Amino acid sequence: MDPAPLVDIHNLFLYYSSRSGPVQAVDDLSLPIFPGRAVGVLGESGCGKSSIPKAILRLLPSNVARYEGRIWMDGLDIMGLGEEQFRRQVRWVKISLVAQAAMNALNPVARIGRQVEEALLAHGLTSKRQAGERIRQVFAHVDLPEDVIQRYPFQLSGGMRQRAVIAMALVAEPRLVILDEPTSALDLLTQANIMNVLKRIKRDRKTSFMFITHDVGTCSELADTVAVMYAGQLVELAEAASFFRHPLHPYSHKLMASVPRLYGDQELEPIPGRPPSLIDPPAGCRFRTRCDQSFSRCTQTPPLLTTREGGRARCWLYETEAVQT
Repeated sequence: MDPAPLVDIHNLFLYYSSRSGPVQAVDDLSLPIFPGRAVGVLGESGCGKSSIPKAILRLLPSNVARYEGRIWMDGLDIMGLGEEQFRRQVRWVKISLVAQAAMNALNPVARIGRQVEEALLAHGLTSKRQAGERIRQVFAHVDLPEDVIQRYPFQLSGGMRQRAVIAMALVAEPRLVILDEPTSALDLLTQANIMNVLKRIKRDRKTSFMFITHDVGTCSELADTVAVMYAGQLVELAEAASFFRHPLHPYSHKLMASVPRLYGDQELEPIPGRPPSLIDPPAGCRFRTRCDQSFSRCTQTPPLLTTREGGRARCWLYETEAVQT
């Protein structure tokens, strides 16, 4: 029997208000995250994927137009918690975040050790004296030397700053860590080292990850499951081994065809057109204006259909073979 999800997201919406109308950043997202596994959230820039951690952790801007849904964790709908309850019981102690741009996530005038221990002290998880030992442990996990505790962010390389931010996310031992483009702006060798750190943490600590990226290659390194976002909607959800061998949704096909392969002489294919506006997306299937397989049915909004192979795709092409779930 399959394990129960660690986090189970149901019908999550996050819209932002703007002068031109609501921006549909996260539109009716339902997504399970299982213990000890990594979900790779893949999509082009502007598809709404970076709004998912904002919605999960309630890191909301002032211009929210719509925010609703249910997020279950340990049998509790955490969306129903008050703000103070959520801060004490969930944010950083059960679910933490590695934000984009490590330098921007760090306080430039505070030592690294002080920033890493903050979550422990703010939640009363340990004493000031015990915090030092916990920091040394988590630094060992992310391959940072102990002397980084006394350094400032500007004294670290880009890769070391990224590891420090990962250490901040791990220090309170959350069960789910959300990684938002954790390898962007890093050189290839540093990216590979960071990915090795994350894979070791996942293996040794059984930590669950949500890995948000536009990079198919790094997604394939860590993800057990792939969730493809397009124009604010989840358009495909599949096991990683199946997805990278045989993507289902036409957008996923185009996404994979635009990535260089190490072997073979497959010609790269660009994705035609531009992503639609999240203020006024096309009616029906949101990819239909760029899709070479669209037909009359695509003017109606497709549900997320489950195929015989077990994958799920928001595409009418799978209507005849869809199975009931």
